[in-house]
Amino acid sequence: MNEDAVSLGALVKARRGELQLSLKEVQNSTSIRSMYLQAIEEGRVYEFISGVYALGFMRQYIQFLGLDAEELSKEYPLAFRIVKEKQEFAYGLGTLEPRGSAAEGKKFLPNALWILLSLGMVALAYFAARHFGFL
Repeated sequence: MNEDAVSLGALVKARRGELQLSLKEVQNSTSIRSMYLQAIEEGRVYEFISGVYALGFMRQYIQFLGLDAEELSKEYPLAFRIVKEKQEFAYGLGTLEPRGSAAEGKKFLPNALWILLSLGMVALAYFAARHFGFL
């Protein structure tokens, strides 16, 4: 948590208090969940969501309260800095292994039945052709 984020959060919370708005009312107006609004006010929004969402939510919330987001971003630059997320990628062996299907064992029976049915039809056609003198 950085001091700029905490200071900005306190400013936003004070402004919401001046406007006599509850978090629920702000949530209904901005479609930002109240847990994220509260995190913005406490200066810990980056703990919950990605940096891009946090930045967008903060700007939207600030503008909703009638404050100038551009001016505040200059005054509190660290609060508006996107925290880079650590993304771990596994490039090792095993990441490209084929996955087994839940229906792998079940495919054998229907295929075998179709083959037997086809062979039975061919045999029936052969015997019918011999019986009626076509062969």
